Amino acid sequence: MLRLIIIFTFISSGFLYACDQTPSKQIYKQMNELTDPIQNDSLEIATLGAGCFWCVEAIFGDLIGVEKVVSGYSGGQTDNPTYKQVCEGTTGHAEVCQIHFDPKVISFEEILEVFWTTHNPTTLNRQGNDVGTQYRSAIFYHSEQQKNIAEKSKAEVAPTLWDGPIVTEITSFSLFFPAEDYHQDYFELNPNQGYCRAVIEPKVSKFRQKFSHKLKSAQ
Repeated sequence: MLRLIIIFTFISSGFLYACDQTPSKQIYKQMNELTDPIQNDSLEIATLGAGCFWCVEAIFGDLIGVEKVVSGYSGGQTDNPTYKQVCEGTTGHAEVCQIHFDPKVISFEEILEVFWTTHNPTTLNRQGNDVGTQYRSAIFYHSEQQKNIAEKSKAEVAPTLWDGPIVTEITSFSLFFPAEDYHQDYFELNPNQGYCRAVIEPKVSKFRQKFSHKLKSAQ
C-alpha cells in the first residue's frame, strides 16, 4: 500500500502536512554520525516497530539509560531498501527503531512497558491514520532472553493497558537497515513540521507526563 498517511490542515496556516514530507535541507545530518555502532559491550539493543519511526525515536531517546536510537527498517526481504520502497509496501519491512540501552540502568522489561504504553498494539498494520504493513507493531528479539521477556510482557502487561487482542508480532531479529539521514532525530530537528506538531508532539507530551521519573531531564 502506498504511504498515504495523516494529512493535516492547520486552519491558521492553510497548509497541508504529511508524515512523509521531505524535510528542509538544513536539518540533514551525516549518516555516519548517527548509525555507527556504539563500541560498548555493556549495551543491549531493542529493535521495535510501533508505527512511524519518527514517533518511536522521539520517545525512546528521552529515556534514562538509552544511549542511542536509530530509525530504520527490519523484517523484510529486500536488502538496503529505500524509504520509497518501504512506503510502497513491496519489501515487507517495518519501520523500526534500534534502541541502544544500558540494562544496568533500564531493563528490557521497562523498555517494553514504554513500548506498550505509547502505541496501540491492537490495530493490525496501522497506527492512527498511518496504514500499511510498514507500520505494524513488532518486536524483533535479539536473544532467547528477549524473546521470553517479550512474550511474557505481551501476555501480561499489554492486556492491562489495551482492550482487544494484541496483534504485535514477536520475531527473531535478522537485519537492520538504517533509514536515510533526514529521518534521524526528525522530531528534534523539525518540531514545527505539520506531522510533528499534530501527532508526535501530543504523543511525546503524554509520554513525558506518564514516565517523568524515567526521563533524562529528571536526572
